[in-house]
Amino acid sequence: MKASPAPTPPLIVVGSGLAAYTLVREWRKADPDTPLVLITADDGAGYSKPMLSNAHSKGQSADDLVQLTADEVAQRYQAELLTRTEVLHIDPTTRTLHLDNGSTLVWGQLVLAVGAEPIRAPLEGDALKRVFSVNDRLDFARFQSELDGARQVVIMGGGLIGCEFANDLVSAGFEVDLVAPSETLLSGLVPAEVGEALKQALGEAGVRFHLGPLVSRVDRADDKKLQVSLTNGQKLPTDLVLSAVGLQPRLDLARKAGLAVNRGIVVNKYLQTSDPSIYALGDCAEVEGQVLMYVMPLMNAARALAKTLAGETTAVQWPAMPVTVKTPACPVIAYPPRSTGAWQIDGSGANLAAVCRQGELIVGFALSGERIKERNTWLKAVPPLLAS
Repeated sequence: MKASPAPTPPLIVVGSGLAAYTLVREWRKADPDTPLVLITADDGAGYSKPMLSNAHSKGQSADDLVQLTADEVAQRYQAELLTRTEVLHIDPTTRTLHLDNGSTLVWGQLVLAVGAEPIRAPLEGDALKRVFSVNDRLDFARFQSELDGARQVVIMGGGLIGCEFANDLVSAGFEVDLVAPSETLLSGLVPAEVGEALKQALGEAGVRFHLGPLVSRVDRADDKKLQVSLTNGQKLPTDLVLSAVGLQPRLDLARKAGLAVNRGIVVNKYLQTSDPSIYALGDCAEVEGQVLMYVMPLMNAARALAKTLAGETTAVQWPAMPVTVKTPACPVIAYPPRSTGAWQIDGSGANLAAVCRQGELIVGFALSGERIKERNTWLKAVPPLLAS
């Protein structure tokens, strides 16, 4: 009697964010047969993370943002979807994953799409449970629940996420105080003039700014509100605090497995880690020295990896992909330079075009207000993010 062939080991993807689901969608087009296992610590619903920071002013709940339920994900991608499940350990030698439910899985190929986690500011006080971070849909559901009945919100952070939430919440009728140690907004992403244009527009919309100091304490106040203490001695009353001071790639699983890590999980242009059977994708990955926590690079990399996993080895190539800041009070599009240069600013008020030049070369740009219409013009002039 002829022995049955051994079952094909599955592709296992750890994570259920935009990176993971873009990958499996594209991969399934080329490979409808290989078993697929998806493992996620949350509920497995498919949604677009960028929608979180402008949902409240649109009257959208966390459930409204769901594009695919977990059951629909499993059915559409012919996957075994393990929700509310954490990977405790990766053993590259035996190609096994050890899960918190006590089971062990063997992979044929493994993709880590575990994302990034919020940086925790070193705060003191007796009301730290009222400090929220929004990094996924379930975080947003908890934050939105706490907003019910609230009037005042303090936002920590003047970067992309802090500015987007400030615009969203003030548009929804909340009193917003934004605290950041930088001298202007979007520091590191745009030149100071563009950051100042955004600050002016958000200020006119009602956002109050406290730039320079840090939040040091969050305490309960006598009137059942909170008191936020700044390092310059100022006290701010509020109902809750949103921390948006930045994200850092999740590295623990990779580090404990002996994979190379730096700022992210180190991968080559094919998104292979230091173990050739393990790949990393999305916010957790450091691709050829770059960690880019933005949608366009993520989706571009997911499409390349889908081809590689389906047998068509494909390197990631990143064209010039600008960052869009969703601040309707003063929309901003930026392509930060990868090298030093001199900024030249044109325009006035909220409508600015900033171009960074290195000699005769244009290496970056930032546009605000009406000048965002010039996006495609400047995209043609700048170098790619990652060439072949």
